[in-house]
Amino acid sequence: MGTIIACIGSGNMGSALMRGIARVAGDTGIGFTDVDTEKAKTAAAGLGAKVYSSNIEAAENADYVFLAVKPQGLENVLGEIGPVVLRRLAAGTVPVLVSMAAGWSIDKIQSAISGDTKVPVVRIMPNTPSLVSKGVIALAASPEVPPEKNAELKTMLDGAGTVDIIAEHYFDAVIGLSGSGPAYVCMFIEALADGGVLAGLPRDKALLYAASTVLGSAAMVLETGKHPGELKDMVCSPGGTTIAAVAALEAGSFRSATIRAVEASWRRSLELSKPQGGSKG
Repeated sequence: MGTIIACIGSGNMGSALMRGIARVAGDTGIGFTDVDTEKAKTAAAGLGAKVYSSNIEAAENADYVFLAVKPQGLENVLGEIGPVVLRRLAAGTVPVLVSMAAGWSIDKIQSAISGDTKVPVVRIMPNTPSLVSKGVIALAASPEVPPEKNAELKTMLDGAGTVDIIAEHYFDAVIGLSGSGPAYVCMFIEALADGGVLAGLPRDKALLYAASTVLGSAAMVLETGKHPGELKDMVCSPGGTTIAAVAALEAGSFRSATIRAVEASWRRSLELSKPQGGSKG
């Protein structure tokens, strides 16, 4: 068997990442563990994966251990698997821990396992479009992660979306933008569709046009390399319908409200990263 991956937690994000990995690494051995055994079995069945009997068994066998639990549950999980990880470190077979918990820095994870000994930890921040393989996944690795392991992990995660290697100190900003961003975009799509309904479109048609317009516009930004402002100007004819709509958005502080939303999420992430709030969800 090739690389072995254990996913502690079988919720939406953990399951989505495992599906993405399975798409690009067919011979990878994936296994789940969860406090809800039936939930783990369901996630595993969809991939032909296995179910571990415990977090300890998962940590004993895997090359990569994904920590896909809520931030408030991570301390207990690390307490369980820590002795196994340290024992495997001494034996030269230590797994790479991959965490997606907000508020848990690499240093905090390492300290929770051992105050002095550093184990290899990768911190990632995926967003919900990973559920449909269209996510963006920020990735930062501790110095203890071998370059080849980091490269292998990035390749595997490519199946869930775009992986971007970034310094860990940017993670709070990433959470404010791409981590929380799907909520802002979905609110915009809903509002666009409501506008279409107000103008007389049937609800299903309005939603189709709204979501497809956002999808296509995002693709234009990424594929043309042009600034969004330039692409916006391409639609705005003098005295036309679009510039009238843009003026209405500006009157409603559309861009300013969006910037404030990212800032609010960023500031909340900073709060959760502080020692007294790091384990809260």
